[in-house]
Amino acid sequence: MNCAYLAFTAKGLALAQQLAQTCPGSVSRCGLGGVTLAGWTAQQFAAADALVFVGAAGIAVRAIAPHCQSKATDPAVVVLDECGRFAVPLLSGHLGGANDLACRLAAACGAVPVITTATDANGLFAVDEWAKKQNCAVWETPRIKFVSGALLAGKTVRYASPWAIAGTPPAGVAEAEEPSGADFALTMTPQGNALHLIPRIGVLGVGCKRGTTAAQLEAAFAAFCADTNLASVGITAAASIDLKQNEPGLLEFCRSHGWPVSFYSAAQLRAVPGTFSVSRFVQGVTGVDNVCERAAVLASGGTLLLPKYAHTGVTFAAAVRPFAPDWRWKTDEA
Repeated sequence: MNCAYLAFTAKGLALAQQLAQTCPGSVSRCGLGGVTLAGWTAQQFAAADALVFVGAAGIAVRAIAPHCQSKATDPAVVVLDECGRFAVPLLSGHLGGANDLACRLAAACGAVPVITTATDANGLFAVDEWAKKQNCAVWETPRIKFVSGALLAGKTVRYASPWAIAGTPPAGVAEAEEPSGADFALTMTPQGNALHLIPRIGVLGVGCKRGTTAAQLEAAFAAFCADTNLASVGITAAASIDLKQNEPGLLEFCRSHGWPVSFYSAAQLRAVPGTFSVSRFVQGVTGVDNVCERAAVLASGGTLLLPKYAHTGVTFAAAVRPFAPDWRWKTDEA
């Protein structure tokens, strides 16, 4: 986690420097070197994974208030008093990791972590914290409250997953008899009214004509996601044939999404085991009968999730890496 510390006094600065030895990050003191509260907060809110204020909670609240947007995107914010007595997560306790960070910082200086989220206070399963632990994105953050609210009301919540989840479900959590009856679900293709948790395990296989622009690829990808219900946040990488490794449009498309892209020779793609869509035209041009499916599977080291999809001269397929979720979710669990 990329932390940014801001202190207001010499004593607070010493504590911030101590804490940075455990949870690394930049350390600044307000008023020194041109550092201002407003400027520092604006910069770090956009750049850091976590903001740690060593000072009064009220100062931190006023500083971050103009920047708060969503629990899905806001960084973690933690406050410690300059004596190191209490560590208080203020923002993004679960998805942003503020609760976990507060506990780590508290352990580093002997403080008391002050955790106020309702599920934690009641010792209940926190679905959003579990999602983070399992490297999943939350697709519909407003629905978190329905799962947490049911648990707080003493009800049982039901889950669905195409992947076996190791371990014993937490108290109040049970498997749904049918996926349609789930309150939350692990999936790459969300549908229905459940809270959907998207594993970040997807690889996008890409085939395209020479000269295809990034805009054309973006439009085709939007259509692919819409027609297959693919949650784009689950895609973490892309792959294609080496004939496309210098295509500016493809490189820009992948760069804009932050995806590393792998390129393979026709021989490497032909060697991928499995049953794939066959195109004589693609075979004649590239030397392999299918690019997008084979590239996705090869790059993922896993299995094909969505087969070849064609749109305006672009082909996509999606594969998933091996995924082994378990029921760990608490901070102190390995």
